[in-house]
Amino acid sequence: MTRADRFALGLAWTMGFACIAFLMLPIVITVVVSFTDSPVYTLPPPGWSLKWYAEAATRQGLWDAVLLSLNLAAVSTAASLVLGTLAAIAVARGQFPGREAIATFAVSPLMMPGLVVGVALLQFFREMGLRDAYWSLLLGHVVITLPFVMRTLLAAMNAFDFSLIDAARTLGLSYPKSILKVMIPNLAPAYLTGGLFAFLASMDNYPISIFLTDARNKTLPIKMLQYLEEQPDPSLAAMSSGLILLAILVLAFGARTVGLNRMIQG
Repeated sequence: MTRADRFALGLAWTMGFACIAFLMLPIVITVVVSFTDSPVYTLPPPGWSLKWYAEAATRQGLWDAVLLSLNLAAVSTAASLVLGTLAAIAVARGQFPGREAIATFAVSPLMMPGLVVGVALLQFFREMGLRDAYWSLLLGHVVITLPFVMRTLLAAMNAFDFSLIDAARTLGLSYPKSILKVMIPNLAPAYLTGGLFAFLASMDNYPISIFLTDARNKTLPIKMLQYLEEQPDPSLAAMSSGLILLAILVLAFGARTVGLNRMIQG
């Protein structure tokens, strides 16, 4: 290896570590601040304490927001898995014009600013006469979770041998049962990967949820914004650390069951 090659390799590693540090620094600061004993955000912390975690747990309305977010994330992810399966099968096996356009349209919410999608959904639901905040939130979360599932399943189905479905049908299974008993077990890693990312996307969503909540139905990110306006203290950092821990646990579970490389590729 020449001196120029070593220099280029060292520069590449340096830039890589610099990018990682730039991306991770806000997360590290949030976690560190959550353990301070100061009533304000101070770095370095003058002392260490867990009091802000206890304070966060007693915030009014927090657990209602957590339960609502978990409910929306679970239901929207389940709905997206079903709808994403049907849509991915249609695109992967269909022989109709516009297949690629449909596949692109299905993941378009990921390409558009969240605020634009939120305003569009708000206007659409008003025109349809849908006033219930929970159902508006649920449909909005399906819109943002479906692309994660659709993209992952479509990539997996392009490598799946659909002759296995045909073989199962010749042995007496109906088409739906052959999907349940043959395709879904074979594509379990893709389902798990898409479901995990969809769940996290729903839990952390802010730009769409803010347009669809009301006084009684506020998701956790919207509730945290309210706390930030009313009483900005390090208990918000404690809540944020909880969301960070959730993401780490989900990724660890996925890496343990599927493998990190397969999750990234999906």
